[in-house]
Amino acid sequence: MFKNMIVYRIAPQWQCTLEQMEEALQKAPFAECGATQDKSIGWVPPRGDAHGPLAESVDGQWILRLMSESKMLPASVLARKVKEKAAQIESQTGRKPGKKEQRELKDEARLDLLPMAFTKQGSTWVWIDPRARWLVIDTGSQGRADEVVSLLVELLPPGFAVALLHTQTSAQAAMSHWLSTQESPAGFSLGRECELKASDEAKSVVRYARHPLDIEEIQAHIAAGKLPTKLALGWDDRVHFVLTEGLQIKKVAFEDTVFEGTSQDDGGFDTDVAIATGELGKLIPDLIEALGGEADSGILAAAAEAGGNGTSPTTASSAGAPSAPKAPQAAPAAPHRPVRAQGGGVVTGPASVPVDTDPDSAPF
Repeated sequence: MFKNMIVYRIAPQWQCTLEQMEEALQKAPFAECGATQDKSIGWVPPRGDAHGPLAESVDGQWILRLMSESKMLPASVLARKVKEKAAQIESQTGRKPGKKEQRELKDEARLDLLPMAFTKQGSTWVWIDPRARWLVIDTGSQGRADEVVSLLVELLPPGFAVALLHTQTSAQAAMSHWLSTQESPAGFSLGRECELKASDEAKSVVRYARHPLDIEEIQAHIAAGKLPTKLALGWDDRVHFVLTEGLQIKKVAFEDTVFEGTSQDDGGFDTDVAIATGELGKLIPDLIEALGGEADSGILAAAAEAGGNGTSPTTASSAGAPSAPKAPQAAPAAPHRPVRAQGGGVVTGPASVPVDTDPDSAPF
């Protein structure tokens, strides 16, 4: 099941069948690192079956899995190897290698050590809801999510465009309002974890863990100017999670009531996917409503441009939307994070693909 979620909106003009998705992913299957290759990334069958499809559909929900492998080469080991090579040159020539030669020795040492290095593998689950037009990536790292998006942009047919979920009220403004008034939105409840950070130069941080949040101390911190960066929430007595200031959903956990009516014999890929996407597919719209509804992210214009000529650069989008009247004015709308940290919050294809990444592993 998904443990973290970074949610993107897919442009309404983009159309793709499961067969087209499969064909696109087959262009970049995962392969283990070669002898002198330090990192590798590619798609693997989500079910774990050898030679299985790379794109699975369960109840109309598409599931993908991106695998990465990197070689672990400790800096101390590399430095020792470089030192040995430098000492050998000095003993043979009577001179110490210069800076340029030291860099060359480092490259040589890396190539010598890579075949003996241990490898580390990790995977990232990707969920596409073609009806609701969501792209959900199971990671808590925006950088890793950007890497997944960049790879999809490169592989999928022209016209593919996505933008980070953007709401009328920023997550930080809403969280500040909920904590200061002790009034959670309909269907949600305050959890027992939050983090408050000062906006001044000191950047002081106050954290509460496994602690009731309905206390005057938290209200005083907010009144003094500290803003929430994380807040634990419960939804419909079925899912618990932590919402961040950047509208990321972390530490997703399902209540036992979610699994009522299922048995151990029902376990497996299809059951896990159906339960996770079924519950989270309802949570996301409710969370958007609690944040004042979805705001225009500029994706429509970007998608129109991409559809017209098949290509489009990353385009800028608004930095944020105004907060709802009841939300504190001190909390700005959440910034729209750019994919690959360039320009704006909308990405259209094609784009370059970094192949030296290491997405985090998250069990599905």
